[in-house]
Amino acid sequence: MIAGTQGPLQIKGGGTRFVGQFEGDRLSTAGLSGISLYEPGALTIVAGAGTPIAEIEKTLAAENQRLAFEPMDHRVLLGTKGTPTLGGMAAANVSGPRRISVGACRDFMLGVRFVDGAGTIIKNGGRVMKNVTGYDLVKLLAGSYGTLGVLTEVSLKVLPDVECTGTLHLHGLTDQQAVAALSSALGSPFEATAAAHFPKGPSGDPVTLLRIEGFETSVRYRAGKLQELLKSYGTVDVTIGDGAEWQAVRDVTAFADLGGDVWRVSVKPSAAPELVARMDAKAVQYDWGGGLIWALVEEGRDLRAALGAYDGHATLIRGMAEVPTFQPQAPALAAITAGLRAKFDPRGILNTGMMT
Repeated sequence: MIAGTQGPLQIKGGGTRFVGQFEGDRLSTAGLSGISLYEPGALTIVAGAGTPIAEIEKTLAAENQRLAFEPMDHRVLLGTKGTPTLGGMAAANVSGPRRISVGACRDFMLGVRFVDGAGTIIKNGGRVMKNVTGYDLVKLLAGSYGTLGVLTEVSLKVLPDVECTGTLHLHGLTDQQAVAALSSALGSPFEATAAAHFPKGPSGDPVTLLRIEGFETSVRYRAGKLQELLKSYGTVDVTIGDGAEWQAVRDVTAFADLGGDVWRVSVKPSAAPELVARMDAKAVQYDWGGGLIWALVEEGRDLRAALGAYDGHATLIRGMAEVPTFQPQAPALAAITAGLRAKFDPRGILNTGMMT
């Protein structure tokens, strides 16, 4: 279809993320479903791009394994009804709170098969971490949102699941105190795997969260060490269990039933509190120790204009503001991006206008 098409194409996976502004006839990857290879001993899984994430997670769970980067499920936040798929996850480089400790989706992608804008089938990478296959197109495709090629198959590295989860709660901290506490914990040898802060938690007061995972004896030991490390910030409560509260952090469910536009802002953690102070946001959630800010603002408001110049980038995830969805690139980077698109999609038909 791609080789013979005469107009632009909208690449559709599970239909859970309507991020970006693009046009054209829809090309669905839903039919490219199924796990073609799973080797638990090699920590490797290969599946078609249309394979539901739920199917992959169920298969991994049967062998006590998981997708370590815990991809976000956008459906609650965006109000969509689709099914998250492997191809959509890879194309958008979807990652969750554990990214600060293990890396992003792209860091676990071993290989891809895709069709470029000329209709050429390309395979890159393989089924092990050390591949000598020329240019690393795997990383290039991750986060390209279908503008360079249509993913048909993805191979991933997986990791063992954990025995239990411990969550540390700190209460009443200012944003500056919270980021300092999170940075201290993340810089310690006690292996926190997630770090978040809500200026207004479920009770309306600030709450700061840290997660540690592993064998129960190790989790309890490290939780005690972190309590001692963070005692200057006040009382530190610890809960040991399955860590279910982190799904709400991952999926930003606190904003789901609140009206307004949702922005995702990446920034240096130490600069996050000052940046949030300039947002005049209705609600804010910090993740990645302050390196990721989710901001809920008034509908139609251009948050980038309010922030001015800063070292980072902002993406409009939910809303109708008449601004580019993705952060405009600097001229040098924009030239490189245009060159890549001209190479992989010379006719400009794949998700046309998506990232401009």
